Amino acid sequence: MFAFFSEAVNLQKLTPPWMRFEILTPPPIRMAAGTKIAYRIGWRFVRLRWLSEIVEWDPPQQFVDVQLRGPYALWHHTHSFIEERGGTRITDIVRYRLPWGIIGSAVHRFTVARDLDTIFDYRATQIATLLDVNGADTAAPTIADASDH
Repeated sequence: MFAFFSEAVNLQKLTPPWMRFEILTPPPIRMAAGTKIAYRIGWRFVRLRWLSEIVEWDPPQQFVDVQLRGPYALWHHTHSFIEERGGTRITDIVRYRLPWGIIGSAVHRFTVARDLDTIFDYRATQIATLLDVNGADTAAPTIADASDH
């Protein structure tokens, strides 16, 4: 299971098509602590650039990526893989914060929170479909808005 996530190109397979996800970093991308990956995504009618860094790489248990540049004031995503009941439980914990103060709070309330739920629902469906492994399970993600609103 971890091996699938070790290939940066597989992130495109886990991202909804409406996001128009594109990896800008030329392949091959060697995943390790310190690896930086540039993306382009679409959100609504806006194209955004995103630069992430793998800040923790602990195969086959977990890895952590953070956004260095992109739409969020904070994005910290922990991916965990726990062997249990003959399969692997995949857990995502995302801490994020939008910029723009009260405007960011409104955007969060009316679109971003719902979009993140949709993205992670799509991701869980794709994991089950693409990996087709008996006993694979994805836990409901913990997506925590780290703002003060």
